[in-house]
Amino acid sequence: MARKATRERGSGVSGLTPSNVVRGVIPVRVLLVDDQQMLVEALAAKLSTTPDIVVVGHCTTGDPQPDGLATLLRPDVITVELPRAGEADTLLSLFRAAWPPARFVVLTASRDPEQAAEAARAGADGWVSKESSIEELTHALRCASRGHASFPPEYLGHILGELRADVGRAQRRDGPLDVLTPRERDVLMCFAQGRGPAEIADELGMSAHTVRTHTNKIFAKLGVHSRLEAVTLAWGTQRNAWAPHVGASRLAAAPDVPVRDVPVRDVPVRDAPVRDAPVRDAPVRDAPVRDVPVRKPVASVGT
Repeated sequence: MARKATRERGSGVSGLTPSNVVRGVIPVRVLLVDDQQMLVEALAAKLSTTPDIVVVGHCTTGDPQPDGLATLLRPDVITVELPRAGEADTLLSLFRAAWPPARFVVLTASRDPEQAAEAARAGADGWVSKESSIEELTHALRCASRGHASFPPEYLGHILGELRADVGRAQRRDGPLDVLTPRERDVLMCFAQGRGPAEIADELGMSAHTVRTHTNKIFAKLGVHSRLEAVTLAWGTQRNAWAPHVGASRLAAAPDVPVRDVPVRDVPVRDAPVRDAPVRDAPVRDAPVRDVPVRKPVASVGT
C-alpha cells in the first residue's frame, strides 16, 4: 500500500489507515510526541499493526511548533514525554490550546510518583512506563480515548493522596495566599515563572502601572519587600499546587528583580576649582635710542 508522508524537522504526518483495520470500528487517532526521534518512528511502526489504533503523526518535543500538528491532525490521544519535573502543565496546556478535545497519555522513562501526580493534576489521562509492553500502551490509549484514567496501581495511592490534599487546601482556604485576589495570584505566579513587569503586563492584558499596583498590594498583604521573598513564601506554602507551573530549579535561578520604581535623583554637578595660571612677565627690551640731528633754522635775508 502506498504511504503518503510529509516530514519537516523531525515531524511526521501519516496519511494512512492500517490495512488490518476492522470495518465498523472507529480507530483511535494517536499523535506521538517524544524527545527521541528513533523511538517515535519505531513506536509508530509497531502501533500500525494494531487494528483499532492509527498513528496520524509524530514529532519531537524539540520541534519549533509541535502543537501545530495537533491542530492539523486532530488526534484523539496525544502521547507525551515530560523532559523535566514541573513541566506537565506547560506541555499539556500547549497541546490542549491547539486541540481541546485531545486526551493525554504520558509515555515516560520516569519512575517518580510525584511526577505522576503532577501529570494527573495537569490533566493527563494515563501514565505508561517506556519499559511497559505494547499491550499496556494500547490499553492506556483506548482508555484515554473513552475518557477513562489509566495509571500504574503502585502510583494510585500517592496520586489520590495528593489530589485529596489539594481539595482539602482549597476547601479550608487557610493558606497565607488566601488574602490575595485572583488577579494578584496571577501576578505572583508570573513572578514565580521569572517574568518581568513588562511581560506580565503583556500576558495579563494590563498596564505596567497596574502591575506595579498589584505588586505593592502583594508585598503589603504578605509582609514582604521583594519578589524573591513573595515567591519563596508562596512556594513554601503551595509547593504541590505550584510544582506543575514552576520548577524548583527555575525558582532558585530566578533573579530578584526590583519592581518598584526607583526615584531618579539629580546628581549635583560640582564646579571644578579654577586654578589661576601663573602670569609670567614678558621681558621688556629697551629699544635703541638714536640721536636725531637737529637742524638749525636758516635766517632769512632781507632785500
